[in-house]
Amino acid sequence: MAPSKVPTTKTSEPATAPSGTSSQTRAGPTDREKVAAVNQVFGLFKLNYHNQYSAAFPDTQTLHHAQRLWLEALAAFTPEEIMAGAKRAILQSEYLPTVHKMLKLCAAGDRGLPEARAAYREACNAPSPKAACHWSHPAVYHAGREANWFFLANNPESVAFPVFAKHYRRICAQVLEGQKLAPPEQLQLEDSPGEPLGKEENAQRLAALRAELGL
Repeated sequence: MAPSKVPTTKTSEPATAPSGTSSQTRAGPTDREKVAAVNQVFGLFKLNYHNQYSAAFPDTQTLHHAQRLWLEALAAFTPEEIMAGAKRAILQSEYLPTVHKMLKLCAAGDRGLPEARAAYREACNAPSPKAACHWSHPAVYHAGREANWFFLANNPESVAFPVFAKHYRRICAQVLEGQKLAPPEQLQLEDSPGEPLGKEENAQRLAALRAELGL
């Protein structure tokens, strides 16, 4: 009956259990640990977000669907990272987190990925040479590089942020999938601020970037 028992109840376990086609030798134990972690997360959330939790998961079927979704979405993280993300959620917000928010909270540990808006401001405020800066995460540097440093410095946030965010979210997804990013110091040629562009050339570059990104 106590909320802390929810993660280990028999009714919650089938919701996140691996499918029958999953390997029962090499991958089995890891899958079971992640199932246990997700169930514990839901137990913690029930304790801390009781009314919101009840509204979000009003019945067993909805709860089981949500648990399966979370298990799949958080597959890139270890059980320890999943639990750490849940604890960050409880400490940082009075609202039950979405899957999208939980991904960011889990990634905020050793992976250190900042929020997109914070990453954008970090990229805009970084002095040259960019490779010499102390970045919170290499993903911020790479997103700024791909968005174009001069473009970020010479356009308002309403224009530049969507371009930066598009690159940053793609790079973050690669990081969450396990891809290792080259450290900034290995990339040198792009750090020259370059010559200022004329109004016409800057407009053409902006139009090309927006077309490329579908904005």
